[in-house]
Amino acid sequence: MSGTPDAAMITRLLRPKSVAVVGASDKPGALGASVLGNLDRNGFAGTVYPINPNREAIGARPCLASVADLPEGVDVAVLAIPQPAVLDAVRGLAERRCGAAIVFSAGFAEGGPEGLAQQAEIARIAAEAGMVLEGPNCLGMVNHVDGVPLTFVETECVAPAGRAAIGIVSQSGAMAAVLGTTLQARDLPLSYAVSTGNEAGSAVEDYVDWLVDEPNTPVIAMIVEQFRHPRRFLAAAARVRAAGKRIVLLHPGKSSAARESAATHTGAMAGDYPLMRAKVERAGVVFAETLEELGDIAEILVRCAPLTRPELAVLGESGAFKALTLDLAEELQLPLAPLGDADSPALREALPPFVPVSNPLDITAQGLSQPSIYTRSLQALRDDPRVGGIVCGIIQGDPVTSGIKVPAILAALDERPLGKPMVFAGLDEGAGIPARFIADLRARGVPWFPTSERAFRALARLGARLAHDLADHSPAPLAVPGLRDASGVIPEYRAKALLAPLGVPFPLGRFAATADEAVAAAEALRYPVAIKAQAAALSHKSDAGGVALNLGDAAAVRAAWAAMHDSVAAYDAAIRLDGVLVEAMGRRGVEMIVGARNDPDWGPIVLAGFGGVTAEILQDVRLITPDLSETQIVAELGRLKSAALLHGYRGAPPLDVAALARLIRTVGAILLAEPGLRELDLNPVILHPAGEGVVALDALIWTG
Repeated sequence: MSGTPDAAMITRLLRPKSVAVVGASDKPGALGASVLGNLDRNGFAGTVYPINPNREAIGARPCLASVADLPEGVDVAVLAIPQPAVLDAVRGLAERRCGAAIVFSAGFAEGGPEGLAQQAEIARIAAEAGMVLEGPNCLGMVNHVDGVPLTFVETECVAPAGRAAIGIVSQSGAMAAVLGTTLQARDLPLSYAVSTGNEAGSAVEDYVDWLVDEPNTPVIAMIVEQFRHPRRFLAAAARVRAAGKRIVLLHPGKSSAARESAATHTGAMAGDYPLMRAKVERAGVVFAETLEELGDIAEILVRCAPLTRPELAVLGESGAFKALTLDLAEELQLPLAPLGDADSPALREALPPFVPVSNPLDITAQGLSQPSIYTRSLQALRDDPRVGGIVCGIIQGDPVTSGIKVPAILAALDERPLGKPMVFAGLDEGAGIPARFIADLRARGVPWFPTSERAFRALARLGARLAHDLADHSPAPLAVPGLRDASGVIPEYRAKALLAPLGVPFPLGRFAATADEAVAAAEALRYPVAIKAQAAALSHKSDAGGVALNLGDAAAVRAAWAAMHDSVAAYDAAIRLDGVLVEAMGRRGVEMIVGARNDPDWGPIVLAGFGGVTAEILQDVRLITPDLSETQIVAELGRLKSAALLHGYRGAPPLDVAALARLIRTVGAILLAEPGLRELDLNPVILHPAGEGVVALDALIWTG
């Protein structure tokens, strides 16, 4: 059978009725003892088969001597045994038609070639037997819904009991355990927590796909170092989104050091982080930058009403906090709802005359003597359609101070539901706020955060996700006639001949195979001209002296022809030029780059940004999926670090960003039609003032 487990197979693993513990023990600290202890402490009602050849019984349960003594059809076997014994145990479980195996042991793919070969073998055996393999190098799984903890970490299962719960899917077992502890400490219910480890026989996308249909789990929190099956994950993420659920993802690996660590930690090869992020965010996934953020975002999603617009209102008690909030909002690109005396009558009425309406709102210390200000202000913000969410930045002080403020805030919540997310953010971390007040806020759907910055960062991530329209605006595929007859690197003159009929704008030009042809082309185009060396093996012409500009007559063209051939020969004697491309000199403008690739794992992606010879140094680019509209592409270009240059910086005219967006969309359409087009590079693309278009000066295509 295929190595991809189906939903029924995953169900046997996550909701087993019978469990075998290979390596069972009663020795404190032994992995097998911890698994048995978890099952007993959480009241597992199914059948348990301890396996240990050196024991007749463990507690009241008789021990089997080996896997071969198991009855056929046990749902799950937990392998709490050393790495060298795993392969034989998996063979035996396959023969006994076991439904799933959880392998704790490390020393497989992350341990070198021999371990990688053993991992491949246990994966093959499991797949052929129709057995789900979780791990190796994992901490197992916990089913909180039914009380089934198949892990060696001491675990207390707490059923969601009708509350919306968070599912955890993580390649790292340690981080899955840490996240679970963090969430449960906030009184957030969990449904399932799965550690996938090296993913020999099942991967994160299998568990995400299963959780889409799990009724207790509207939010899935993920920690992933490498997506091994990118397109399957994108399909699973699309199902999550269609079901009205959310994925929050923490993905280590932005730095080269982190990518190397991932390879040694889980046996995963390093991926292309920016490409992954562009594709996964487009699929509707919310990214967290830290483990703390992952928990914060998941809490807001599962506890609060949905965020329906990104603009926030901030209720505070300090002018300095107001200023700090404005600074942070600008840094995070976090929109604040525009609130003022003239347009906020309900809020104006809620405040004393000397407190102006603003956002952030500073009610000063007046709330201590008139706590109803908190109630009235929150009611006004709740009813204001311009406000998508609320942050209460409160100085908690001591139990007496909190006892004045928090009940007034609760009164606003008790009048009627907010209908929008609200976060209570304490400004004085460590203050003596009674635990009952935190519990009261949480019970009313309000997270309590010990700092305001955490609230702003989490809501900014959610607002950015909300602002990104997920409608598919894919252009009609645009095939390139003749492209499929080509192979390898297609040099500039041929690439331009293929792309120009599709609307990609290039300078007027002609290919010349001889010096006489170059002169004739230059005279037809009119001087001054540029000539550029042409060969499939010469991707970077300027490095080899293969570009000559502003040639004003026939003598200059002939001299450049000869010098260019000599220079390229000196650069690499193996390169044979096809000839030169002669082009009319154009106007100056801002240099941009438009590139594209059909990634074998993630599919088509377009790169756009500031270009020219410094493109690789500055890397001021955005990755754009081909399903974006021109309006969305313009918005992406507005997120470039140097975007101010596009809009008329220091008196310069605004540039034709709309024409650049049309070019990007055309390139995306070509990618969609040509899966054999590996890469396309337009660099530089000269961007002219608004209404005057763009011109691509260079073009290269890689196929195959």
